Amino acid sequence: MTRVLLLGGTTEAARMARTLAEAGVDAVYSYAGRTDAPVAPPLPVRVGGFGGVAGLAAYLKAEGISHVIDATHPFAAQMRRNAVDACADAGVPLIALEREPWQAGAGDRWTHVPDLAAAVTALGEAPRRVFLAIGRQNLGAFAGAPQHHYLLRLVDPPTDPLPLPRAEAVIARGPFDVAGDLALLKDHRIEVIVAKNAGGAGAEAKLIAARELKLPVVLIDRPQAPMRRVARTVAEVMAWLVP
Repeated sequence: MTRVLLLGGTTEAARMARTLAEAGVDAVYSYAGRTDAPVAPPLPVRVGGFGGVAGLAAYLKAEGISHVIDATHPFAAQMRRNAVDACADAGVPLIALEREPWQAGAGDRWTHVPDLAAAVTALGEAPRRVFLAIGRQNLGAFAGAPQHHYLLRLVDPPTDPLPLPRAEAVIARGPFDVAGDLALLKDHRIEVIVAKNAGGAGAEAKLIAARELKLPVVLIDRPQAPMRRVARTVAEVMAWLVP
């Protein structure tokens, strides 16, 4: 019998969960639990880690999981590697539902960097007003450049002091639109944006707004993903799951 583990936490995962539920597929939705009030999916939910590759492989066997769909964030590198290794160990087929990365177009002023440290360096020494659109997990990487003023957009209010001395946070949940992001960038007099190349439509508005305002963008490239089967749409995943 088919029993699916959906590794989620993204817009694509939410869409996948709805489709699985509507199709009557026996499935469990798992996410890391880093957001305080996530939108509840229409599937049974488990929250938290598995305990590495061994823990995930044990879970797959104990729960009778027949298929794994990895719809985690493109920057969840460790989870993606763990999923590939655990599925290989447990003999469970895996497919990744992964959005396409963003591609620069006419008028974009993008600087591609390989990681967070390179993004900090790319900002330079002179103080700038930075829209730091990377979530709350990696803010500490920018503590070494305290001369900049940082604008953060977070899903949940921070519970601890921010690791950046000159920072303010806007609490908002996407998807975002171009008009709203244009207003945000103008109101805060932003001079440069730092973002991860997550892809997808839900967070692309800031890049379109940057293009209209002729603002530079420091774009952090995705970490290299392990070799695995990749689908770009929910329909592709369903065709794989129910041929």
